[in-house]
Amino acid sequence: MSSKEIYALGEMPELGHVPKKMHAFAVRQDRFGEPKDAWQREVLDTPNLGPKDVLIYVMATGINYNNVWAARGVPIDVIADRQKKGEPENFHAGGSDAAGIVWAVGSDVDDIKVGEEVVVHSGWWEPDDPWVLSGKDPMLAPSVRIWGYQTNYGSYCQFAKAQSHQIKKKPKHLSWEEAASYMLCASTAYRQLMGWSPHIVEKDDVVLVWGAAGGLGSIAIQIVCALGGKAVAVVSDEAKRQFCLDKGAVGVINRNDFTHWGTMPDTNDPEWKTWMAGARSFGKAIWDCVGERKNPKIVFEHPGEATLPTSGFVCDTGGMVVICAGTTGYNITMDLRYHWMMQKRFQGSHLANDEQAAAVNELVIAKKVDPCLSETYTFDQIGHAHQLMRENKHFGNMACLVNATEKGQGRV
Repeated sequence: MSSKEIYALGEMPELGHVPKKMHAFAVRQDRFGEPKDAWQREVLDTPNLGPKDVLIYVMATGINYNNVWAARGVPIDVIADRQKKGEPENFHAGGSDAAGIVWAVGSDVDDIKVGEEVVVHSGWWEPDDPWVLSGKDPMLAPSVRIWGYQTNYGSYCQFAKAQSHQIKKKPKHLSWEEAASYMLCASTAYRQLMGWSPHIVEKDDVVLVWGAAGGLGSIAIQIVCALGGKAVAVVSDEAKRQFCLDKGAVGVINRNDFTHWGTMPDTNDPEWKTWMAGARSFGKAIWDCVGERKNPKIVFEHPGEATLPTSGFVCDTGGMVVICAGTTGYNITMDLRYHWMMQKRFQGSHLANDEQAAAVNELVIAKKVDPCLSETYTFDQIGHAHQLMRENKHFGNMACLVNATEKGQGRV
């Protein structure tokens, strides 16, 4: 067996041999700022495994907005946050989407074998958390974290460290980069759409999807279609219209055709009537897409501050606005009269549990959901890819090669 302590990217060690060092992209506190500068390539120690951990030889990684936040040190400093929990590392080696090969397993792992080709979902929690051990939804456990954002040694590492329950089978028809690009967005979208019974997607349900051309939204459109619903896509660029239609949307609304975004005026202010006229016009645009006066049963939200007043208004009686982020801001306004009188639900949603991740992965395996990979970059372009995401200059999902040496590898 080779005694090398570090291998070049793409130089595969003998299966199961774990070198002492590895290549990784990391952020440090003294370079918090724009992602293109904050993310830098380093040589780090290969992480040690706990009893229920798995080491993945990463072939490719997806790019997600959470590590745009990590690069900037907002809304939290993930390094300082982990140090408060007693973890010693003074760096963040991130990445929340991985496709690769199982390289080593912890002493208590008996259902995953070295050599398996896998993807990783990003729900992480302490295995001895009493909430988890009780059989309740682990995503509501006090110890839950986002793998590769709130934990270290994610998918921007040559060897990533994950928990065994996060491991799912890689769809054989996908390349490494395709397989690496979807799981965080797909599992998050699936929980939003199918995790909050009775507000789940059923046949002919109208679902309004904000940010529909992004990684999260493009997956959501396909999940809605796969489950028999009717997705109405919202975009901010006319060039993204056909992309959404190609993914199955019944219609597309360009939000730049409207001007009532942002904080809702006070209901006693004369400007409220102008805002309401804009919201009603937006609601009519939904009807035009659907072909009938039918409001969305589910509004798939993540912009937050700029859009939530409208989302709450156009949502159907007894429907649900479900939100997983606040990309335009966290301070929200709503006209509560339309909320309580029409008995609507406003639901927060975060990542996904193992069952939800497995369910959406099966949709990908069945070719009912496409990863929507728009572009693949090299390992050394990880910072560049995050900068594109920060500036909203991308479609769908992005990936970077790690140990894979060229695009298209990994398909069977």
